[in-house]
Amino acid sequence: MRRSLVVLGAGGAVGAGVVAAALDAGQSVVAVGMDEAARQELLVQRPDAHLTALAAPIASDADAAALATSLRGLGVRVEGVVASLAGAHPCGRLIDEPAEVLQRTLDQDLLPHLFAARHLLPLLAGDGAGYVLVGGPGGRYPWAGYGHCSIAAAALRMMARVLHEEAGRQGQRVQLLSMDAPLGANAADDALALGRRALAMLEAARGRCPAPILDYAAPMTSGVIATTPAAGASSAMSGRRRASHAEVLPARDLRAARALLDAIVSPMSPGTHHDEHC
Repeated sequence: MRRSLVVLGAGGAVGAGVVAAALDAGQSVVAVGMDEAARQELLVQRPDAHLTALAAPIASDADAAALATSLRGLGVRVEGVVASLAGAHPCGRLIDEPAEVLQRTLDQDLLPHLFAARHLLPLLAGDGAGYVLVGGPGGRYPWAGYGHCSIAAAALRMMARVLHEEAGRQGQRVQLLSMDAPLGANAADDALALGRRALAMLEAARGRCPAPILDYAAPMTSGVIATTPAAGASSAMSGRRRASHAEVLPARDLRAARALLDAIVSPMSPGTHHDEHC
């Protein structure tokens, strides 16, 4: 049986980056959520790649069970899983939207991860690399205007911890790769870098207990800062005025800004452990 990496959400930008990184590394990939046209396009660039595409939704427990059955039918040995599952949500204030909007966000961003883990963890090879969930920003500090997604991201962090503990008792490794920011203007390059980080997590987790959560700062962050023109000291002084109450950042945004400045002054590797423990 051919050993393969299963990528969930391969039709999205992040999932496509994971698929590309895995193919670049010479791995066999089962891309769940990728259509046949996208598969053929990738094979034009990589004619020798082992790539299987499954346009299988994971919107329910039954969908995940059907996916597991399909994977067994393919005759592949699941080496590892990288899951990037999230819906598309409009921005808006939490208190302005009906409760159904938050419920829909959880249904699209959180529950599919649980459905998939329930049915795919048993398929992992005993000596496989493990299972990595990919989470969006807002799990630690809320993103203004995206409160629904922030709540779902925070819930995913907790779910990852629980799955990490439960799977660890069975000798399996579950981790969360938590993005600090959305993909930038160079989304394809950022997604490829994130995909390489996910693969590195899987490889590094072999034979040891990894941290349940790793926070990932996209490479685009430093690029944006480097290309931002700095105002001269004299012009800054001449334009100084007292800010209005409407212009003052709320405390949560100040905390996020401080965290970003700390990361710039004292850069840490993407895999640096903060307060996360096995």
